[in-house]
Amino acid sequence: MSAQETGLPPQWEVRHSNSKNLPYYFNAATKESRWEPPPGTDPEKIKSFMATHHSASANPSVGSSKEGKIRAAHLLVKHRDSRRPSSWKEPEIRRSKQEAMEILRGYESKIRGGETLGDLATSESDCSSARKKGDLGFFGHGEMQKEFEQVAFTLKPGEMSGIVDTPSGVHLIERLE
Repeated sequence: MSAQETGLPPQWEVRHSNSKNLPYYFNAATKESRWEPPPGTDPEKIKSFMATHHSASANPSVGSSKEGKIRAAHLLVKHRDSRRPSSWKEPEIRRSKQEAMEILRGYESKIRGGETLGDLATSESDCSSARKKGDLGFFGHGEMQKEFEQVAFTLKPGEMSGIVDTPSGVHLIERLE
């Protein structure tokens, strides 16, 4: 969506938080995210855009319909360059991206050795979905970060991805349905 269509300043876009099931605002250049529209947003354009694209009545993908959606779980390891380098486990994450990838490779080995992604996510994931065994629920195209979504939609139910790098950190994704 263009800034002209959304009314957002340059580099800003609307994304969808699956853990909160709400839209949020993300700056692709600075990796800043926020719940409120950023300064410089045209209030009438953003109001119209949100009503058209982010309301259950206007957009079936926001409602409870499962058509065109998949269900996935993930295990997220954040690093100091993640868009929000903190989690429910650590108020300030200082590890490098390389260290995060090494940690995730260790989890990947444990899962391939018989442990479940859900059980590991409960104690090890930096996402608040950890309390739900990493389950992100159902989501459709355009609701998750592009890098995450591109991989998740290629998986078959029961399959797990390799390491997926997004602005949030590094993930292992398991398609549930």
